[in-house]
Amino acid sequence: MNLDNPATKPFAADVKGMEPNLKRVMGPKALLLFIVGDILGAGVYAVTGKIAAQVGGVAWLPFLIAFVVATMTALAYLELVTKYPKAAGAALYIHKAFGIHFVTFMVAFMVVCSGITSASMSSSLLAANLLTGLDIGLGSDGEPGTSATLITALSFMVLLALVNLRGIGESVKFNVVLTCVEISALAIVIFIGFYAMATKGADVTKIVVFENPDHKYLFVATTIGTAIAFVAMIGFEDSVNMVEETKDPERNLPRAMLTGLGIAVIIYMLVAVSVIMVLPLNTVQTFDGEAGILLEVVEKGIPGFPVGAVFPFLTVFAVANTALINMLMASRLIYGMARQDVLPRFMGHVLPGRRTPWTAILFTSALAIGLITYVTLNSASSVAGALSGTTALLLLVVFTIVNVACLILRRDMSATTKFRVPTAVPVMAALGCAFLAGPWARIPEDWVQYKIAGGLLLIGSALWGITWMINRISRAKKTRFHDIEHLGDV
Repeated sequence: MNLDNPATKPFAADVKGMEPNLKRVMGPKALLLFIVGDILGAGVYAVTGKIAAQVGGVAWLPFLIAFVVATMTALAYLELVTKYPKAAGAALYIHKAFGIHFVTFMVAFMVVCSGITSASMSSSLLAANLLTGLDIGLGSDGEPGTSATLITALSFMVLLALVNLRGIGESVKFNVVLTCVEISALAIVIFIGFYAMATKGADVTKIVVFENPDHKYLFVATTIGTAIAFVAMIGFEDSVNMVEETKDPERNLPRAMLTGLGIAVIIYMLVAVSVIMVLPLNTVQTFDGEAGILLEVVEKGIPGFPVGAVFPFLTVFAVANTALINMLMASRLIYGMARQDVLPRFMGHVLPGRRTPWTAILFTSALAIGLITYVTLNSASSVAGALSGTTALLLLVVFTIVNVACLILRRDMSATTKFRVPTAVPVMAALGCAFLAGPWARIPEDWVQYKIAGGLLLIGSALWGITWMINRISRAKKTRFHDIEHLGDV
């Protein structure tokens, strides 16, 4: 068989064992920067105003609670990844725990959808910040108009598809630069907040003032705020895909993941405190679901501050990186599932020259474009709120199942791990994630998230059904994962 001929090249399962091992190049420092850079991103720009609108001055509290739930889930991931050190992530753990191919597929497709919704959110944020920075397409209220934002967001998504088609090689040094830019943008907000406290006599007691415009109780409002904040804590789960490229993963991965989560939550809480210190609470609540609240802090905190003109472009850089990483992940996972014969094979086609998965890229880009258009034109919730909330919703469901899988796989004596957490941790994490995924953790305007997530999963189910019929009728074979451990390999 000619393996160089795309027409005759077998799927990954047929050449198992022929792939070289990944090179272990990630030391503890590089791994920590990778994790911090993956967690920090578009989320904090999208949700800070929405959280503050729910709980007022205690906007830092939902970030803290989201951190606790995310950290418990991260501990479960660490137990699983050190037990099964492969780059397939949640799909691998759930498949080993339940052994049901359709369940494995739906979990993997939920991860794909979370990447698409996150990238769509990032595109909308980028459009709003870019138009604000360039002073183009703004309405009478100084905010970017719906049409201008939609056109810019869709144009950026097309640009992402072209970059993805061309192919991109990401290096550790490049990730360091991106992480530093992301931290710098948030550091400006934090600096301005503390400057306001030091020079303008800001009322520090505001950070313990709970205020909800709808007169919700503290527990209810904080629950809603925590579900909103959770999207800012995701990204830690991606680090398990680096296990085969990490030096001494049993030692370095747990330290880096937990430290990265700690750094992220400290930055987020300081950002929330800065917002409350600089802006009046009634002003904060007008930014319900809007991304411009951090820019407002920069402009109002130190009027005429030179960085104020540059800040929108710093945020553009940060969210653009988030969008690109998520679209790369989504398209590669679609490609991997097509090569496993659980999605139609045409989704596994690659460009002969670039060797990029062009059909998977077009499919994920089309989903993102349709999603951005639908949410912008039809959602009563803000675009950023609807898309960020859907991202969190999808991953909360995935995390719930992963925590349950962690408990089930403790019966697997064929694999051992030196990292084992108390049984109570995955139990509480599963309950916490399931609770935050419920409708009680969302205001009615945000229930559109269930509609968006349900629509995306219906598309996945339809694709599984089409593949099942093709495999059954044309190939007389079952639809199943052939080599789940190499699902993430490209």
